Order: sequence, then structure tokens, then C-alpha cells
Amino acid sequence: MLTILGFGMIATFLVLIMMKKVSPIAALVLIPALFCVFVGKGAKLGDYVVAGIGDLAPTAAMLMFAIVYFGLMIDVGLFDPIVRGILKFAKADPVRIVVGTAVLAAIVSLDGDGSTTFMITVSAMYPLYKRLKMSLIVMTGVAATANGVMNTLPWGGPTARAATALKLDASDIFVPMIPALAVGLVFVFALAYVLGRRERKRLGYLSLDEVTETVTETSDEKVLVGAGASGGTGSGSGKKASGGSGSGSDAPSYENEDGETFAALDPNRATLRPKLYWFNALMTVTLLTAMIMEWLPIPVLFILGAALALTVNFPHMPDQRARLAAHAENVLNVSGMVFAAAVFTGVLQGTGMVDHMAKWVVGGIPDWMGPHMALVTGVLSIPFTYFMSNDGFYFGILPVLAEAGNAHGVSTLEIARASLIGQPLHMSSPLVPAVFVLVGMAKVEFGDHTKFTVKWAALTALVILGAGFLFGIL
Repeated sequence: MLTILGFGMIATFLVLIMMKKVSPIAALVLIPALFCVFVGKGAKLGDYVVAGIGDLAPTAAMLMFAIVYFGLMIDVGLFDPIVRGILKFAKADPVRIVVGTAVLAAIVSLDGDGSTTFMITVSAMYPLYKRLKMSLIVMTGVAATANGVMNTLPWGGPTARAATALKLDASDIFVPMIPALAVGLVFVFALAYVLGRRERKRLGYLSLDEVTETVTETSDEKVLVGAGASGGTGSGSGKKASGGSGSGSDAPSYENEDGETFAALDPNRATLRPKLYWFNALMTVTLLTAMIMEWLPIPVLFILGAALALTVNFPHMPDQRARLAAHAENVLNVSGMVFAAAVFTGVLQGTGMVDHMAKWVVGGIPDWMGPHMALVTGVLSIPFTYFMSNDGFYFGILPVLAEAGNAHGVSTLEIARASLIGQPLHMSSPLVPAVFVLVGMAKVEFGDHTKFTVKWAALTALVILGAGFLFGIL
């Protein structure tokens, strides 16, 4: 019964948010609460929720202060050179823009944090997508899938969990997987090219005379590449509006059909801190190094980093309040989603649904498939890491799969490597807080993102699985 109710709860949640019948936050709270009553454990709902919140509180703290920290770094211009390089390559060609999105997401993913990747990628690319009327769902889908492939880095989380659960060395799991993961990343770039071609066909070949200024979007200012449109279609031009950039310059501004104003801000915008550029760069590199080396817990690092960045870059209290207010909406949206997800995961685990679902799936594997447990693990990792947290899969299900594999002569290392296959899809799971940073900043409905991304992310995972067997890794 718990197995049926567990799958029923997940299915109900996905159907309702994809049909846009309820908001993700409401669905994450109300649906598990209702199923908790169905299970007959409504009296323990409070305990389950508190336990879930306790598990996710460090993640919520990390995301809150990570948003503030990287939001400040975007404000002061730390990522402007990266953005300029990507946009110089992309120009106004939809194909180059989508491929540039995938490349940027993959590069920034090297820090191992999905929220950071999505904040930087969306901040850099959102203005171009809006200016050229490209599909924002293409942007979120490509970014999430590229980040999912890179999430297998040893410091990204899944590899470390697999190593811990199976008592293996993380490098022994990850290093042999590099060729297969490289194939997966190339596939993402090829997918980005195909989706870009589709956008180019829909919009026409767009071109801009010159990329004049590149800046990033903050939560209180929408910005774009200032340029005059030439050639192309009507989709590549905007309605010019009067007024400055908001920083006292004569940079042009445009208004789209939705009434949103985009301004090409000059390099002297009020929040830039060019004299502190190298300080901010060194501080960020130090922060990321500390994360990788695990000098302090990640939430503590971001709390300290955000406080230091705010104090050094904006020493005056009114400026500090203004910057915090500028990023408050993103902080509230993401932290609210995390705590709502705590209700879902708390009920799923507290009622025992996850355990029963895992045993049912593993018990359904026929004996003749025993020698192929690496394949079974790779296939199962795709839906399982989407429907449950990485902790639930790697610490709850993976050891059972490893034991089944060992009984049929399949090594624990092969099972561990196969367990990484599902990560491209995992990064779009409603149980991953970072995905709400992505869709929130891109102003995309989570249901729309899910419908578009699931098929491409699952296909990417299958490509990695196939490459793993082709190279003899699995």
C-alpha cells in the first residue's frame, strides 16, 4: 500500500504542476500533507515536516547567502568579462546564443554548485533571449542539462555520496567515467546546436551591427546588449524608448511587447566597483577553493562571504540596504521553495514510502538480469534521482543494488559509476532547490520547464549510459 501511495503522491504532484493547477510551493506542501493522512499517519505530520526542515535547513541557508553573494558579484561587475566573451561569440545568432548558453553553464558548473551556475548563466543570457524574443525554456533546459552532466564532478555531490555509501574512493568512481561524461557533454552541445537551429528557423537569421556594452541582469534592473538592429526579422529589433540607462548615461533603452524596459547600461553604472575587481575575484576564488577543500561547511562559507562582500563593496548602510532589497525577491522565492520541499521529502521518508518503493523496484528485477546490474542501475538512476533526493537514492537504494550486483559477479565500482547516469535529469527535479533559482530568475513556469527538459535530459543520460558500455567503463 505504501508503495502505491508513494508513486501516487509523486504522480499527483507532477501532473498538477505540469497542468498548472497549483503553484509548486502549494503542491509541495498540500499534496504530501494529504497523502500523509491517507497513510494514516496524519498525527505525525508535524514530526515529519520538522525532520525534513532540519535536513534541508543547511541547504536553504547556503542558497540564501549564495544568492546574495553572487548577486553582489554580478552587481559589481565580476562576471562582465565572461559575459562579454560569450556574447561576443554569440552576437545575435540564435544558434550561437543557445550553444553559448550550454558552454557557459558547463564552465561555471566547475564550481560544483548548481545555484551558482544558474544565477550566472541566466544573468548573462537572459537579456539576449528577451531582446531577440527567443524561447526562455530553451535557455533553462540547456542550462539545466549541461549542469546535470557536470554535477557528477567529485565535489558536486553525487560521486561523493556514492563513494561514501559504498565505501569507495571518489576518484576511482569518477576518473574512469570521464570519457562517457565527455560524450554526454558533447551531446548537450550538439543538442544546443539543434535547438538553436530551430530557434533560428522560427525567428529568422538575426544580426546586430555591433555589441556595444554587455552587462548582467540584477533582480531590480533588466539589461541587455545595446546595439542597433540591422537586417534580420522584426523579432530582432526593439521599440526604442527615450530616457537614459538609469546611471546617468545616454545609453539607449528599449521596450518589448510586454512593456518591460531593457537598458544598455554603461560601464560606469552605480553598482560597479572596478577598483575592487581583483579583490572580488580573489575572494571568489578563495571561496570556491574553500568549498572544494571543505575548510568550512558551505553554508558558513557563503554567510561569511556575503557579509564580507557587502561590507567591502558597499560600506555605507543605505547602499547595503539597497543591495539586499534588490536580491530579496530571489532569496524569498528560493528559500520558500526549499522549505516547501522539506514537507514533501519529510513525508516521503518519514512514512516509509521511499523504502517500500525502493524494495518494490529492486524486488521486481528478474534473476536473469543479475549479471547486467550495471545496466539496471544506470537505467533506474534516471527516474529514481528525479523522484527522490540524491541522499535517498545513494544512501537508500544504491547499497541494495550493489549487493544484488555483487551476488551476480558485478563489481561495486561498476554499480557506483552507473549510479551517476541519471544526473542530467536530476538537476530538473522539483526536489532540487537550484532548479527553482533557474526558473525563477528566467521567469519560466516550472511545469513548462519540466515538459520541455525531461525528454532531452533523459536522452542525454541514455547517451552517457551507452558511451559507458561502449568504452567498457560499465
